[in-house]
Amino acid sequence: MSSIERFEDLDVWKKARELTKAIYERTRNAEFARDYCLKDQIRRAAISILSNISEGFERQSDKEFQYFLSVAKGSSGEVRAQLYVALDAHLINEDQFNELFLLTEEVSRMIYGLMTYLRKTRLKV
Repeated sequence: MSSIERFEDLDVWKKARELTKAIYERTRNAEFARDYCLKDQIRRAAISILSNISEGFERQSDKEFQYFLSVAKGSSGEVRAQLYVALDAHLINEDQFNELFLLTEEVSRMIYGLMTYLRKTRLKV
C-alpha cells in the first residue's frame, strides 16, 4: 500500500462513505425514522464499515488491516440483512432496497478484493 498514504485515498473507503450517506438519506424518511431501533442499527452498521476500514489502515500493519477489513466485511453483511428487514416491514420499497443492496454488495466485494491483495503481498515477503 506504499502509494496510498491516507485512508481517504482508498476507493473502498470512498465507496463505504457513499453507502453510509445513502443509508442516512434513506433512513431519514418519517416512516423509517419511527422504527428507531432498526434505523439506529443499520446506521451503526454502515458507520462500522467506514470506521473499520479507516482504523485498520491507520494501524499500519497489513495483518491488523486485514482484521479490521474482516470486521468491516461482517458489518456489510449486517447492513444487507437489515435491508431485508426494512423491505419486509415496508419501510423501503423494492427499488430502494435494490439500490442500497447493490451498493452494499459492491463495498463488500471491494473489501474482499483488498483483503485478497493484502494476503497475496504478505505471502511474497
